Amino acid sequence: MNDEALLRYSRQIMLEQIEIEGQERLLASRVLIVGAGGLGSPVALYLAAAGVGHLVLADADEVELSNLQRQIAHREKDLGRNKADSAREAALAINPGIRVDVLTDHLQGESMARAVAKADLVMDCTDRFSSRYAINQACRDAGRPLVSGAAIRFNGQLAVFDPRDPQCPCYACLYPPSADGNDDEALSCAENGVVAPLVGLIGSFQAMEAIKLLSGAGKPHQGLATFDGLSGEWRRYQVPRDPYCTVCGKG
Repeated sequence: MNDEALLRYSRQIMLEQIEIEGQERLLASRVLIVGAGGLGSPVALYLAAAGVGHLVLADADEVELSNLQRQIAHREKDLGRNKADSAREAALAINPGIRVDVLTDHLQGESMARAVAKADLVMDCTDRFSSRYAINQACRDAGRPLVSGAAIRFNGQLAVFDPRDPQCPCYACLYPPSADGNDDEALSCAENGVVAPLVGLIGSFQAMEAIKLLSGAGKPHQGLATFDGLSGEWRRYQVPRDPYCTVCGKG
């Protein structure tokens, strides 16, 4: 790191859990963020600010007026623009010293597998079960840790799935796919609504877990944490690995 970088990241370098070695690990890391909306916005902005050296933002959607209530990486001038492109500009405005690439097509199949395999860590910031299952499968296949967040109405959740830990479950252990394949029904914010700060809160916790995993600071989150925005209460649940999971078990 040069003098400018040492000054920019000085408040993190001061932390004994990070120091220069941890900051250098952040700068050398590549993170795939799938979804540049409500969750992906704070994730991208905080990881950029913290000095994660290479971000890859994946989103095929365009910015709409109803997004601006909660998707803080976008502005009114970005209406009609691809979300990944818009979020890239916002991230680089905070920290022009990092690299930010965009994937503006919907990731699936081989494109998903390639993007995940190139990353050190994957952030699931989507709002569809079908996308979450595809990301989870690709992370299990490539052995990449996955930080998953969800936010809807006044409720949020956070989970970390690390296939490098033989005891760690995967997303499908937590939410087994339905037999009829109608997992996406009545899930997205478009159908159910969401209070604006909730996505910022969950996205910030996702970013915190990413920084811990990449820098080596602290202990990664374990199990499932849920947040009730109306009561302000967090609850934590231990989630065992399902030996018969169709993704990480015997099927």
